[in-house]
Amino acid sequence: VVEFSDVVDTVINEIGKIPLPPYIKEPLIDTERYQTVYSVEKGSVAAPTAGLHFTKQLLEAISDIGVKVVTVTLHVGLDTFAPVRVQQIDKHAIHSEWCRIDGEVMNTINGARNSEGRVIAIGTTTVRVLETASNISMSGHVNSFDGYTDLFIYPGYTFNVVDSLLTNFHLPKSTLLMMVGAFMQDQGIETLLDIYADAIQQGYRFYSFGDAMLVV
Repeated sequence: VVEFSDVVDTVINEIGKIPLPPYIKEPLIDTERYQTVYSVEKGSVAAPTAGLHFTKQLLEAISDIGVKVVTVTLHVGLDTFAPVRVQQIDKHAIHSEWCRIDGEVMNTINGARNSEGRVIAIGTTTVRVLETASNISMSGHVNSFDGYTDLFIYPGYTFNVVDSLLTNFHLPKSTLLMMVGAFMQDQGIETLLDIYADAIQQGYRFYSFGDAMLVV
């Protein structure tokens, strides 16, 4: 058994570097730029970048108008940046990530479902947690969950819980873009391609520090 004291965390914070996506070449001087305001646990090697659009003030304003804001946990792995290299999507070996949704959050989300409210996921990481928890319950609701998920969402997937998605503009040939494609499959993949083409023409920013789109 290998045990570490609290000193290890101190050393890591002093000499370690924040892992950044491969497309960010410059060192990150202000580390808070790559951290959400609601982060709590250590464990991810990448930020859930859709959450970077939120400030504490914005979250308070959203709560003030009656929206219930809850959080889930997912430890993002480095493979989130890995491109899909196979021709058949279902042959791609999706990575697994540890996630958790607790009982209080479960009750809030299921309460929204029961009252015909909408569940809006902030980012693909949140979608992966919620849909994993719903696949366990098999009832259109979520169960509390603590463990690893290897859920791969791509066009053809039927969403059980998530009604809307706020997400950044993603890399081509990525599992994240495929999830967005699955979310927009009723409108057709061509619609997603048109949105991306328009975003490029309008000068929207892509990837981690970029702009976001709301899919309803």
